[in-house]
Amino acid sequence: MKISLLSFGIAKEITGTRFMDVELPDSATIAALRAKLVEQFPGLAQLAAVKLAINGEYASETAVLNDSDEVALIPPVSGG
Repeated sequence: MKISLLSFGIAKEITGTRFMDVELPDSATIAALRAKLVEQFPGLAQLAAVKLAINGEYASETAVLNDSDEVALIPPVSGG
């Protein structure tokens, strides 16, 4: 299956792009996606607090992905 990945903030800098498609096995979970992304972009491992959202809703590590889902990588933000 193919999902669309949106990266924000430092995650965008690490991946080098805001939008990308990611191929995953059917019934992959957020945890599987996170592992694949860390393998491809090791710098993401330093962002332990990155949240992932599926189609606009924050998702747990056990959430199952579906073909054509949109997943957002949302790093911690700080303000001043």
